[in-house]
Amino acid sequence: MKRFFRVALLGLEMLAVMLLAAAVTLRVALHGHEVTIPDFAGMTVAEASQAALRTGVGLNLESRFYSTTEPAGRILSQTPAAGTTVRHGWQVRVTESLGPQQVTIPDVVGEPVQEASMNLRRTHLDLGTLAHIGAPGDPEMTLAQTPQPNAGVDQPVVNLLLSSIENTTQAFVMPSFAGMKDGAAREWAAGLGLKVVTIAPASAGAMAVLGQTTGGGVPFGTVAPDALVTAQWPESGFKATAGDVVRLTVQMPAATPAPPPLGPAKATP
Repeated sequence: MKRFFRVALLGLEMLAVMLLAAAVTLRVALHGHEVTIPDFAGMTVAEASQAALRTGVGLNLESRFYSTTEPAGRILSQTPAAGTTVRHGWQVRVTESLGPQQVTIPDVVGEPVQEASMNLRRTHLDLGTLAHIGAPGDPEMTLAQTPQPNAGVDQPVVNLLLSSIENTTQAFVMPSFAGMKDGAAREWAAGLGLKVVTIAPASAGAMAVLGQTTGGGVPFGTVAPDALVTAQWPESGFKATAGDVVRLTVQMPAATPAPPPLGPAKATP
């Protein structure tokens, strides 16, 4: 009987040793496939690809942005951040610099979408969102674009609003009203079927609602038509449909002081 217990105890000890060895082997195997992501910022795309290959991670060029701090062709940012521990083969998303913006946004309003697309690509710009709205005339004609011609941009992407022969309400790209006078912006928004609310700073930390326009262009309240639009919500490039509300923040024109009344000069004592 004692011999049986000694054999059983020996078997249990051997089993425990085997389990411990397996756990250690598994831990080493798992951690042996973990790598630390290097810092790709400032590298060229080719250099970053080589560094990723040496480290054991993948490189996914996700987007491109204009930059005044990094030359064209170099990495601006990455996700996950440098120093993060990940599994072997993890995909790191990076953004490439296009350098300082040197391209001028062309005016493609009034052009068929095929011609507008070619003109954009000729200036190294990408065609972004295409949205449609019912409009008279030929279909697939460019009615509006964002960003507007000659505007400064972060990405080389231009969104187009195209005409459609269908009368059903469709989504379109919200245009940019910034820099326009309030009257012109309200007229354009009303033509798209948008409802407009105009607001302006009334005092420090406060905003005043100056007026509202329905989709039919009927104004309520008092709004200076030459007030300059400084911001909007939703911002340009967002999806919109007829009946949506757009809020325009405006800067009221400075009041012109009235000239002093004319009268007989007073004698100086």
